[in-house]
Amino acid sequence: MRICLILEGSYPYTHGGVSSWMHNYIQQMPETEFVLWVIGAYHKDQGKFFVQPPENVVEIHEVFLDDALKVEIERDRRYHFTAEEVAALQALMDCGRPDWRILCDLYQTKQVKPGAFLMSEAFLDILTKLCREQYPYAAFSDTFHTIRSMLLPVLYLLSQPIPDADMYHTICTGYGGLLATMAGIIRKKPLMLTEHGIYSREREEEIIRASWVLPTFKRQWIRFFYMLSDAVYQQATVISSLFQRAMETQIELGAAAEKCRVIGNGINYARFSGIPMKMENGTIDIAAVIRIAAIKDVKTLIYAYKELTLRVPNTRLHILGGVDDEEYAEECHALVHELRLETLSFVGQVDVVKYMEQIDFTVLTSISEGQPLSVLESFAAARPAVTTDVGCCRELIRGSAYDPYGPAGYCVPPMNRQALADALEWMCRDPEKRRQMGQAGQRRAEHYFRQEMMMAKYRAMYEEVNEQWQASASN
Repeated sequence: MRICLILEGSYPYTHGGVSSWMHNYIQQMPETEFVLWVIGAYHKDQGKFFVQPPENVVEIHEVFLDDALKVEIERDRRYHFTAEEVAALQALMDCGRPDWRILCDLYQTKQVKPGAFLMSEAFLDILTKLCREQYPYAAFSDTFHTIRSMLLPVLYLLSQPIPDADMYHTICTGYGGLLATMAGIIRKKPLMLTEHGIYSREREEEIIRASWVLPTFKRQWIRFFYMLSDAVYQQATVISSLFQRAMETQIELGAAAEKCRVIGNGINYARFSGIPMKMENGTIDIAAVIRIAAIKDVKTLIYAYKELTLRVPNTRLHILGGVDDEEYAEECHALVHELRLETLSFVGQVDVVKYMEQIDFTVLTSISEGQPLSVLESFAAARPAVTTDVGCCRELIRGSAYDPYGPAGYCVPPMNRQALADALEWMCRDPEKRRQMGQAGQRRAEHYFRQEMMMAKYRAMYEEVNEQWQASASN
């Protein structure tokens, strides 16, 4: 079987999180041929992979969003849009529920140029109506540039050649989900969606805080990403998420309940469970296994750690991981210098298994998460964790309703340095409770989050989807 994996802004360009998960996933299925169809932000990153994909990746197709800006915006005089096509394009501009089959046919089968619609009378008519009805007090030029910024990447992606595969599996909604939707429609092949986080909700949070979006158009941008998610929710044969609350959110956003299921993350339990406990040396060592990026909220961690050092002086904080955002990393280093935190070190990329031997517990301060692998690996190593209450973290720390193992750390509100400092202090001051929490986490990881359990579920899902598709095709 040849499966096309569709990704956006992650593997194989970055490290950690989804990228690590994806690399391991492919390695664990050597019997399957994979085609990667990946979306990057900038063409300059072409071929610059953080990790070389395994041998069973037989093709890699790269698409870059900044290439959409290079599309020639000119009138296609050969083509006149039909009433149905105009209606679909209007629904797209309205961020409603466009007929994606019509749009896919327009840009794939009929091969209309991506920029042709933007130079048509139909576009101007729809835009004028949109300005009158929704943005009467906004400058026409602002509305024009906003709508154009939304449309151009979509029309560009709808024009991309589709890799051959027996099945398409997207690891996100958004732009990646759009490519997957198009592939399912045009190639008439089964489509699966696996969401590690709820993409549309994450984009909503970003847009609310974003300075690059004019306040007048924030609602439009939010609706835009919800529209893209809805497209793949409707087209997908099966939809999986990492935990129950995420699945409930998908259903709330329009995914059919009968399509949805939960497949939790899995880790190499044996690799981490054999790590010896740290030898007592009079110091409490804390590790944050994270990418240096704003979404990990490293600054709150730094401030909270400063507070901890005033309460518990015999501590060290080790930040393990590479840099995603150079500017943000420089700000973090400057803050550490300003606060004179000599016991905080940015270690960079290291062998986490080896480094964990000198760690007492871990901390994760993310603003947004799915089901973080770093927490599961910490548990497998019998190290408890302090996390923010995002994604599945509370359930990981406390266990589900039927979980008998007890708490494996502390969970605090995101971006709350006082609560974080308190939790770090509690963990530092009670070594026996820390040991008990570490054992609880290890038992939880062993029982629920082993790699082989996860892979068995995905293999079964592939078989199920393929059988369903073949049955429907024969009818």
